Amino acid sequence: MHDFSNKTAVVTGGATLIGQALVEKLVARGARVAVLDVDRAQGEALAERLGERVLFLATDITRDEQLLDAMEATEARFGGVDFLVNLACSYQDDGLQADRSAWLSALDVNLVSAAMATRAALPAMRRRGGGAVVNFTSISARVAQTGRWLYPVSKAAMLHLTRCMALDLAPERIRVNSVSPGWTWSRVIAELSGEDSAKADRVAADYHLLGRLGRPEEVANVVCFLCSEEAGFVTGADYAVDGGYSAMGPEQSRPAIPRLAE
Repeated sequence: MHDFSNKTAVVTGGATLIGQALVEKLVARGARVAVLDVDRAQGEALAERLGERVLFLATDITRDEQLLDAMEATEARFGGVDFLVNLACSYQDDGLQADRSAWLSALDVNLVSAAMATRAALPAMRRRGGGAVVNFTSISARVAQTGRWLYPVSKAAMLHLTRCMALDLAPERIRVNSVSPGWTWSRVIAELSGEDSAKADRVAADYHLLGRLGRPEEVANVVCFLCSEEAGFVTGADYAVDGGYSAMGPEQSRPAIPRLAE
């Protein structure tokens, strides 16, 4: 169990289902956590539930001045910043029908804001002597998906941004990695499935070797590992937390050769 005593994490999108699971695990391991999110109701409820080691800061991550204010408030409250998790994202995607403003908005949230959050956190992380950044990309970064252009492209760019960040921040003793979740129980899947997790598992089963959705806490476990000293020689890497989605090819798990004789 990773010991994050005297460590401080900043989590963008920390009021989401995956974000809340991550914040809970970080706090359970001794960390103090600043939650940056536009969802004031969920963010405040999370901070109230977890107590004084969680600071909720209503933040629009596309506004640089708000990011800077949030990092300053975190350092003032907790004494520094050791970890930054760029989790917040937009699922807005109308594929071919998306206009320029939709493209710019999606890229701003999913990609540019992660770079700006990292830049805003850097002075505080330098004062702590280093740290770790974990970016959220997706299985969508590596495959084409029908009717989706904005989200997969922004997440693919995040993969390469992670490598570039890792290269330039290594001299600062800051490791940078990413996680690529598969289908994971989240607000979008909950809404689309009518809050029916069993139904969502049945649909996800065809696309994941483990035959189900991922759970938010399973993604959170990998993020905690990447922040920990146990990952001290890991940087510039992407970790698939996808139940085997990326390992499964178009033949899926069905034996293909026998089908030729059918």
